[in-house]
Amino acid sequence: MRILLIGAGGTLGGAVRRTLVERGHEVIGVGRSGGDLVADVTDPEAVTRLYAQAGPLDAVAVAAGEAVFRPLGELTPEDALRTFHGKVLAQMDLVRQGIRHVAPKGSFTLVSGILAEEPIPASAAAAAANGAVEAYVRAAAIELPPRRINVVSPTVVEESLAAYGPLFPGVEPAPVSRVATAYVRSVEGAGTGRTYRVR
Repeated sequence: MRILLIGAGGTLGGAVRRTLVERGHEVIGVGRSGGDLVADVTDPEAVTRLYAQAGPLDAVAVAAGEAVFRPLGELTPEDALRTFHGKVLAQMDLVRQGIRHVAPKGSFTLVSGILAEEPIPASAAAAAANGAVEAYVRAAAIELPPRRINVVSPTVVEESLAAYGPLFPGVEPAPVSRVATAYVRSVEGAGTGRTYRVR
């Protein structure tokens, strides 16, 4: 398969890329500042150019998303909009525009996260965005067939514990390789409208 992978340069994206390549897929990595293709997917015009550059695809997978973390009493409307734009609207637009570029039996894999179920302090905007992505996937699955759409919802990964571990006290991490396996399930499997939780 030819797979467009957004966020291929990150910890999660790198693991997803390696796993998919090992399984024989052609992966086109996308990043804001580097990769096979460079694009800011929060800009709809950049997404249009990205799909034009990428050519025909069998799948699109997202392994990145921007969110603002700020205590509830300090959270501004601008913070909420930035989070919704970076995590929800960007992914929705990748699907909207991608329908014309992904093969009829292809798929989309989006990303949410554990905060939709188990929020932490200062995560209200991110938690709401993750929940919105999961709701969107359930709704989009009704209209996309024969194309499929799923979302991967990972816990904090072992490889990022140094940066994020203190924010998740008592939460058991998962190796990033196990999260990458959920992407394989979404890309190669038959399910649609599913949230694949990695805990």
